[in-house]
Amino acid sequence: MNAAERIQELKAQRKAIILAHNYQPPEVQDIADFVGDSLGLSQKAASTDAEVIIFCGVDFMAESAKILSPQKKVILPESDAMCPMSAMCTDLELGPMKEKYPEAAVVAYVNTSAAVKALADVCCTSSNAVKVVGSVPQKRIIFVPDRNLGAYVQRFHPDKEILLWPGYCPTHHDISVQEIKELQCQHPRAKLMVHPECIPDVIDLADNVSSTEGMIKYARTNEAREFIVGTEVDMTYRLSKEVPDKKFIPVPSAICPNMKRTTVSSLIRALETMSPEITLAPGIIEAARKPLERMMEIGRGD
Repeated sequence: MNAAERIQELKAQRKAIILAHNYQPPEVQDIADFVGDSLGLSQKAASTDAEVIIFCGVDFMAESAKILSPQKKVILPESDAMCPMSAMCTDLELGPMKEKYPEAAVVAYVNTSAAVKALADVCCTSSNAVKVVGSVPQKRIIFVPDRNLGAYVQRFHPDKEILLWPGYCPTHHDISVQEIKELQCQHPRAKLMVHPECIPDVIDLADNVSSTEGMIKYARTNEAREFIVGTEVDMTYRLSKEVPDKKFIPVPSAICPNMKRTTVSSLIRALETMSPEITLAPGIIEAARKPLERMMEIGRGD
C-alpha cells in the first residue's frame, strides 16, 4: 500500500477531511480534499460534516477551524508549524492597546491566535480586509498584527485612522524591490501579482494586489501569458494547476519554512495517532467565534 492509499484508508476510518493551505508543499496539496486561502479554509472547516479535520497549515489556521467547529477533532500534523506574524501580537499586548483607545474597533487579521481573536470586534483576511474595515462604523481602527496589510487597507480608507501594529510576515516582508525588478527585467511581458502582506514599495510596482485566491481569478481573466507571483513560492503550483495554459514565475526568496514542515509522512502519522490535537478553552472559543462569523458574513473582497 502506497502513502496515498494509506491516507485514503485512514481518512475513511477516522471520518476525516484534509484541508491544505496554498503554501503547503505540492505533494501535500495533491493529497488534500480542499486547497485554499484562509477565508476559504475557514468556511470549509465550518461547513464540513467530517468528524475530524486534518489542517495542513500553521497554528492559527487550525485554531480557527476549532473555533468554528468546536465539536470536531482538529489536528495540526506538525505542532511546531507556527506563524511568526501571529506570534508578534499577543492578547496580553493587545489588551492595554484597547484600554488606551476604547473608542476604536479592533480588526484582527486571521493570522492571529485564538486569544487575540477573542478580543477583536471582527476578523479579516487579505481578500476582504479593505471591505471589513469599510464595514465598521468606527473611524479609528486598531489593526493587528500586519502593518503592511494595514497600510494597504489605509490607502482605500483615507477617512479612517488605522493604528498599525508593528507585526509583519517575514516571508512577504523580505520580498525586495530589487528582487522584483530583476524578475521584471528577465520577464518583461509578465504581469506582477503581489500579496498585500508585501511592503508598500513592492505593492507600488504591482499590476495586481490580491489574496492567493484573488491571484487565481486575475490570472484566469487577464490576457497576459506570464505572471510573476509575489507571494510564497508554492502558490505557483496551485496556479499552474488552476490555470495550466499560463506561466507562473515565483519569487525565489519567498519561502515560508513553517508551511513546509508538514509532510506526507507527518500527515499519515497524524491520522494514525489523532494528534497533535488543537485544544482551546470554551470561553476563548465562544469569544473568538463571533468576530470570525462576522468576517464570513462580510465575505470576499476580491
